[in-house]
Amino acid sequence: MLKILLINSIVIFLGAYLFDGVKVKSFFSAIGVAIILSLINMFIKPLIILLTLPLTILTLGLFILVINGLILLFIDKLLDGFSVNGFWWAVFFSVYISIANAIMFRLF
Repeated sequence: MLKILLINSIVIFLGAYLFDGVKVKSFFSAIGVAIILSLINMFIKPLIILLTLPLTILTLGLFILVINGLILLFIDKLLDGFSVNGFWWAVFFSVYISIANAIMFRLF
């Protein structure tokens, strides 16, 4: 669990340098984002996906990108050290997090 949290934090922290529309104040803020994102993905996201299943099927799964972006915007409102400048930055950042995590977990 600690390894996953550390990898997510590194991915989020580095992503803030890659995306102009995403700001992370410090590495501790990235850890906070990783913790909240993990908790939301574990407990709330399955319920959201279940409730929006018809729309997700209709869009061939692309609506999950919208859900991920909205989750990041929600985390932006919760934490002071993390900010996302709009919906599309949140969607692009969520795609980056997914791809970077897949690569990092494959490497480590």
